[in-house]
This record gives sequence, C-alpha cells and structure tokens, in this order.
Amino acid sequence: MPGAPIPPPAGCPCGSGQPYDACCGPFHRGSALPPTPEALMRSRYSAYAVGDTGYVFRTWHPRTRPEDVSPDPATVWTGLEILDAVDDEVEFVASYDTPSGPGRMHERSRFAQRAGRWLYLDGDVT
Repeated sequence: MPGAPIPPPAGCPCGSGQPYDACCGPFHRGSALPPTPEALMRSRYSAYAVGDTGYVFRTWHPRTRPEDVSPDPATVWTGLEILDAVDDEVEFVASYDTPSGPGRMHERSRFAQRAGRWLYLDGDVT
C-alpha cells in the first residue's frame, strides 16, 4: 500500500470526541474489530484521515473492492457527520479540503458481515 500512515491525532478524526487510541486506533492496529457498521464507517473515515489505506483495503469486501483504494493525496479529510445508521446501512457526510477548495461527500453505505467481521460493501453517493 502506498504512503505511510500519518501520526494519529490526539482526538479521533471520526468525531466521536474520544482519543484516537481509545476509539478507531485499536481497529486500525488490528487489536479489535468494529462491532457495528457505524463503528466500521467511522474507522474507515479515520483511516482515510490518518493515511492508513491498508486498513481501508482490508475492510472493503473483496467482491466489490477496487485494486487501488488510495485517495487523492491532496485531499485532507476535515470532518464526519453520521446522519443515519440502521441495520447494515450508514448515511454520512464527510467534509474535506482540496487545493481547489472545500467539499462534502454524502453517501449511504452498505455493509456485510463475512467470517464475523463487518466489511464495506458499496454505497450510493448523492
């Protein structure tokens, strides 16, 4: 996977209000598994924010995962808002900054369990 992860921030990028090492950090290190689709969504957002594309790759269902999951390196993820989380779907808005200005990505994501692990399956961007 390209690029080394960025050192984690004190506060978790997912917006939980918890320290990174008590929130998404254990998921990224592999010492715990996200127990719900929302927890997986938050941890995937945080992985993008800290540059851990290996985690993004490992948590994407192999049936739908692209070969390269690397985001544009000029994108800086600046915030996450969970709008809804029901069963195996999570609706969210992720904010970001790019050299051309700020933006928002609104998606309803679907997740599936495989061998007891939640994985990102796909999503509809609106």
